[in-house]
Amino acid sequence: MMSGGLASPQIIAHLEKSLDYTIFDVRWIPCSARFVVVGSHARGTGALQVFEMGQKELVCSKKYEKKDEIKCCTFGATALQDRHLATGNFKGKMETWDLEKGDMPVYSVKAHSEIINCIDGVGGLGIGLGAPEIVTGSRDGTVKVWDVRQENDPVAMMQPKESEAKRDCWAVAFGNSYTESERVVAAGYDNGDIKLFDLRSMSVRWETNIKNGICGLQFDRKDILMNKLVATTLEGKFHTFDVRVEHPKRSYPSVIEKAHKSTVWGVRHLPQNRDVYMTLGGNGSLCLWKYNYPKERTNQDKDGVEFGVAGTVEQIQNVVLGTQPLSGFDWSPDKEGLCVCSGFDQTVRVCIVTRLKSL
Repeated sequence: MMSGGLASPQIIAHLEKSLDYTIFDVRWIPCSARFVVVGSHARGTGALQVFEMGQKELVCSKKYEKKDEIKCCTFGATALQDRHLATGNFKGKMETWDLEKGDMPVYSVKAHSEIINCIDGVGGLGIGLGAPEIVTGSRDGTVKVWDVRQENDPVAMMQPKESEAKRDCWAVAFGNSYTESERVVAAGYDNGDIKLFDLRSMSVRWETNIKNGICGLQFDRKDILMNKLVATTLEGKFHTFDVRVEHPKRSYPSVIEKAHKSTVWGVRHLPQNRDVYMTLGGNGSLCLWKYNYPKERTNQDKDGVEFGVAGTVEQIQNVVLGTQPLSGFDWSPDKEGLCVCSGFDQTVRVCIVTRLKSL
């Protein structure tokens, strides 16, 4: 169901710029009107650019070319005064960069034997209690957690058992970081597996399979007791799990929504409202959604055991920005409704989503 009319939020393309390389990811630089773009040149080198918003156009303020193509990036583990960008590249290296002098990395580690597909951070920017950590997921089948204050070795590693086939990890996300010791990592794989790793007990806390490859994962908030987890997949579907109460047999409740007929490449929750999120379409579309909680989030089975009750998902708005899939998206953490997205049409766009306070 989609709400219509001028009273509902609108997605407006404000500024756009065509670039000469494939864009894989974009991130707002915290406490600024600038954002960073990473990707791959046709000659096999990495692209890293910083853009700022001019009155009529996007202006490139920093431009670096790296030896290896860059697949993903995050500011999630950096201190606010540093604003170091963590990146994962095609050769399996995880590196952090000072964007003001980005010729050499601040930190570099050969994290994986194959491409790093996905990255997330926590404990930086004042979000999430505990140590600043970075998680990486790779085609080599492993998920690793890094503390940049420790050289070379990960602080945690999740890998398939010897008897299991290794699966390509496409998505990772931190969550449950509400105390100094509690923290989980969600990982999504190409075969539809989702695994929830508890970093305190160093064990798999929960796992499921939703039949389609997991392209994107995000908790509604990293720094609260686990609340909701959204997983986007191939073939146009995404799943919203209520991860507050787990039943021993029914597991976590979820609601499934079909966005469109193409891949849903990722999801990003609005920083100012955790029940509102944007999905990225393989058809070049942005879709804005709102999760509505049920009247009662829990109930009891015949044995008196509590189980969760899923809510509903409502499509608020959608817009097609181009003919190619959207590869990256990020909300401004400081200005509600301001966002940036990138597409495989080699274009980066700054958009404005209006009337979000009405939701």
